[in-house]
Amino acid sequence: MKPAEVYILNKPEPFKSILMHLQAVIEHTLPTADLKFKWKLPCYYIGKRPICYINQSKDYVDVGFWHSAYISKKFDQYLVSEKRKIVKSLRYKTLDGVNDSVLIDILNEVYEHKHKSFWK
Repeated sequence: MKPAEVYILNKPEPFKSILMHLQAVIEHTLPTADLKFKWKLPCYYIGKRPICYINQSKDYVDVGFWHSAYISKKFDQYLVSEKRKIVKSLRYKTLDGVNDSVLIDILNEVYEHKHKSFWK
């Protein structure tokens, strides 16, 4: 088993279910994405380019995007930056709170710009 998968399976509920759901959505949306374990976090890469990471922290799960500068403004209401200069994330406290269509749309936008610099 990959270290990233061990990370997910070792999390307590409800975070494990949220992480497993996010993993399924990401892998279905971006089938060429490779799950790696970087910076002690599950990270998805396409080739050598990072696409996103998933992380359980405190009382929520984050899906972080390095290419956030290229995400449409219409998703600003869903994204959290918390004093981060590059990364923005979707944040979930419950499995029911995951909006698959927003996640899929953002993943597709990030994928389109994967070859660009994180800075716009």
